[in-house]
Amino acid sequence: MPESPEAPKRKDAHATPEERAARGRAARALVPRSGHAEFAPRADRPDPVDVLERQSASRVPELVPIRYGRMIESPFRFFRGAAAIMAQDLAGTPTSGIRAQLCGDAHMLNFRLLASPERHLMFDVNDFDETHPGPWEWDVKRLCTSLVIAGRGNGFSGRERAGVVRGAVRAYREAMGDFAGMRNVEVWYSRVDADELYERLVETLQPRTARRLTRTLAKARARDHLQALDKLARVEDGEVRIAPDPPLVTPLGELLPDVERARLEEQLRELVEDYGRSLPTDRRALLGQYRVVDMARKVVGVGSVGTRCWIVLLLGRDDRDPLFLQAKEAQDSALADFTEPSGYAHQGERVVAGQRLMQATSDMFLGWERVRGLDGRQRDFYLRQLHDWKAIPKADTMTPDIMRHFGKLCGTTLARAHARSGDRIAVAAYLGRADTFDRAVVRFAESYADQNERDHRALAEAVREGRVTAVSA
Repeated sequence: MPESPEAPKRKDAHATPEERAARGRAARALVPRSGHAEFAPRADRPDPVDVLERQSASRVPELVPIRYGRMIESPFRFFRGAAAIMAQDLAGTPTSGIRAQLCGDAHMLNFRLLASPERHLMFDVNDFDETHPGPWEWDVKRLCTSLVIAGRGNGFSGRERAGVVRGAVRAYREAMGDFAGMRNVEVWYSRVDADELYERLVETLQPRTARRLTRTLAKARARDHLQALDKLARVEDGEVRIAPDPPLVTPLGELLPDVERARLEEQLRELVEDYGRSLPTDRRALLGQYRVVDMARKVVGVGSVGTRCWIVLLLGRDDRDPLFLQAKEAQDSALADFTEPSGYAHQGERVVAGQRLMQATSDMFLGWERVRGLDGRQRDFYLRQLHDWKAIPKADTMTPDIMRHFGKLCGTTLARAHARSGDRIAVAAYLGRADTFDRAVVRFAESYADQNERDHRALAEAVREGRVTAVSA
């Protein structure tokens, strides 16, 4: 791994703004901004399929083929599941030596609309399974590579893709410059309100794009617990139960014999009860007003497929007062082997702490707990609401114009997330006002998109040869 410049040591930890800016400018001499352009796989680069198989060894065996089936659908879907592969590649690239809390999987579909506890619709980073301290550049490069891969899938020209990436990096760079000039608490108050964003953008958008955005905001607000209840549950013998949709949603009774099912059900009930200790006291009181009525295993995402994930249906005052919680297994971050320790022995706490640190506002039921599985092994989980005003972008329907707007929004949002934990003044000084870093990342993203296509073909070949099994679901 190339040497990165070390931060100058001070007896007190509070350097002046001038000293922090000097640190950022000094880093350019050791790692020029133009040096971020190149990517070439190491001669001893591990087989990408081996990397995926090592991850799969700790996952639910019968679900792993679903993961591979989703990943071989397209280079973009492969990329979504390949955070561990890219982490090892990024570890061999130059960095400025300035650290921040990373998402760890900052591809474009992990930026979306979310609800704040105050019932405001926000735009923010999402999905923190891989969150970890590390070089801020890694998140930027993963975001921009995802934009290139999605652009290729949509048939964008090289010039159009370059425009999308330059816009995203410029937005990150300029936003970081703005955050560098703010007082600390102002950075923490900063957020992207979806309605305010709409008002700023609507006059610059084409009418068709504006109408799509209006529908997206309305759809997000419709995705609440009542909508989830109608979609995921049914009434059986007068009782509300989660509706089976195997293999994607499988109630416990269809997974295990009665004795094992009863043991697992008891463990999950205890998990929900005990995780309340990780919530603030007011949220704990609210959780206590609900009762668990049913639970099921759920397959989620692409990269997460195979990790243990449960959905739990709770009811409050009556059958039309639902709360859906998702209990998702938290394993080691894909970045863990390539950067400093996270400081958390509990992987669920690592995920929750990283999410709270990076998001402007987080799920009010976000928490963590540890449980001993039927196999006797302790496993870490984090819990959150399953449905609450969420809307995921659709990359395959984006035009170049829409993706440019979206990329800029992602770049600004990522800068705000990094500014909360990293040295925003040093990062801003390193980036400067010129577009040197922007142009470098365009070249990197195209090069890594080529590598991702090769890795995607390697997995598809492994499936054809019978080395691994893939199924569609």
